[in-house]
Amino acid sequence: MSATASDHQVSVGGSNDAFSPSTLTINAGDTVTFTEVSGSHNVVSDTPGLFRCANGCDGDGKGGNGNVAGNNWSVTISFPTAGTFGYYCEAHGAPGVGMYGTVRVNAVAFGITPGITGLWYNKSQSGQGFDVQVLGNGTIVAIWYVFDNAGHTLWLFGQGSYSGGTATLDVYTSTGGLFPPAFDPATVARNKYKWGTFTLSFSDCNTGTASWVPLVPGYTSGSMSIVRLSGVGGLACP
Repeated sequence: MSATASDHQVSVGGSNDAFSPSTLTINAGDTVTFTEVSGSHNVVSDTPGLFRCANGCDGDGKGGNGNVAGNNWSVTISFPTAGTFGYYCEAHGAPGVGMYGTVRVNAVAFGITPGITGLWYNKSQSGQGFDVQVLGNGTIVAIWYVFDNAGHTLWLFGQGSYSGGTATLDVYTSTGGLFPPAFDPATVARNKYKWGTFTLSFSDCNTGTASWVPLVPGYTSGSMSIVRLSGVGGLACP
């Protein structure tokens, strides 16, 4: 689904009893507003039950129905999925002939937004996971709460940029802190050299893949699928 949906206009009727434009290309998540300009018509999908509209749409619970009608009606239909969708007027056409139109809906690649922010983990490896923070300046931060090869807690801090649905982060660790009240921020030091890199790839708002390439000896490269565990209220995705 596109992050910013658009509405497209199609006129219905006119001197030639036609849809104009009769062929329309849009993106998944966009809407099409059909407006009758003359005569008596309706808009009926080739796919049974998908939509049948005029002064309202059959079964939408908003009043009116999809019967052929005049009175310069207007109706807006959403196209959330990719594909090719034909439609016609019952009074002046049939599937593929006469007063007939087509909406071609392109798939939209998912792009990272601040709505990705939250906790992510692998269900089969519960007990470790990622805290992902997408900032508004094109920067992404991730902390991997995991364990080292000796079974001790290991926090890996990553920061980087993102493009489309993929983020690449440089990863560091820190040392020197003690449990409060003995904690002294002056003793905390981020390791001078990178631990390695993360790559976080998201296919939608709730699923993705985390992969890593360590530079520190003793650790191996790998990847795993991740799903959303929590989000932040008020941050829409997409």
